[in-house]
Amino acid sequence: MRLAFMGTPDFAVPTLEALVAGGHEVVRVYAQPPARAGRGKALRPSPVQARAEALGLAVETPSRFREAEAGFAALGLDAAVVVAYGKILRPAALEAPRLGCFNLHASKLPRWRGAAPIQRAIMAGDAETAACVMRMDAGLDTGPVLACETVPIGPEETAGTLHDRLAALGGPLMLRALAALQAGTAVAAPQPEEGVTYAAKIEKAEARIDWSRDAAALSAHVRGLSPFPGAWFELAGERIKLLMALPEAAPDAAQVAPGTVLDDRLLVATGQGGLRLTRLQRAGRGPLAAADFLRGTEIPAGTRLG
Repeated sequence: MRLAFMGTPDFAVPTLEALVAGGHEVVRVYAQPPARAGRGKALRPSPVQARAEALGLAVETPSRFREAEAGFAALGLDAAVVVAYGKILRPAALEAPRLGCFNLHASKLPRWRGAAPIQRAIMAGDAETAACVMRMDAGLDTGPVLACETVPIGPEETAGTLHDRLAALGGPLMLRALAALQAGTAVAAPQPEEGVTYAAKIEKAEARIDWSRDAAALSAHVRGLSPFPGAWFELAGERIKLLMALPEAAPDAAQVAPGTVLDDRLLVATGQGGLRLTRLQRAGRGPLAAADFLRGTEIPAGTRLG
């Protein structure tokens, strides 16, 4: 098929690679403009732009997609594939390809429509999520679904590990949907009206740990924000990132204030139960297992974490 691809972050790269490897003609790639990054604040292309250029594909990075609409419509596309592009497509763009625009979304629609479906699914304690291909319409992730693959969310799942698993599913799933479109056998099932939730963008204020919550909820919160932006607490005025923590029985937790360290291996009292901190990171340092972290930072029982 004659395709355009729209995407920006790492999550989108496997799908782009699958389209090329699958023999589709990707005539144009659209990505967000290069952003300044690193100590020198030099402009860096997005992962999609970098990979597309390495594959020899033509790339455009408009600041607003409406600036590219006329050229997009003139490409004579069968379809457009959209994966975490980060820009709104107006109806004129959605209707330009012969078969439409198709989005890979990282949730079990209609649950977790919106910006942060991977993080929100873990933070909410969901037992499963999915990668879904939908035909885009004017709504926010409201279009009918052509293909969907469900995956379990494990008890030690982080946003990082789930991101990678769903990204790997994206390519084969999109190829399957495009093959059905090409064969005329695709079924676009409307999303049910019940069960709609919205995955709001992660706000900085959410990252601070509230030790008064119960241990299971805190574990989900920490894992949903790991590795980025990272949940955090304060220790002697220093901000410490917490990248992994698991609930653990702690009979003494109810006798002390939430946030109190209960032993010499970072079991912490919460509003209900104990939370075992297992992976931490100081500012400007690499992540460490708790045992390694404690070799350089003594945190005795009775310490109160902020």
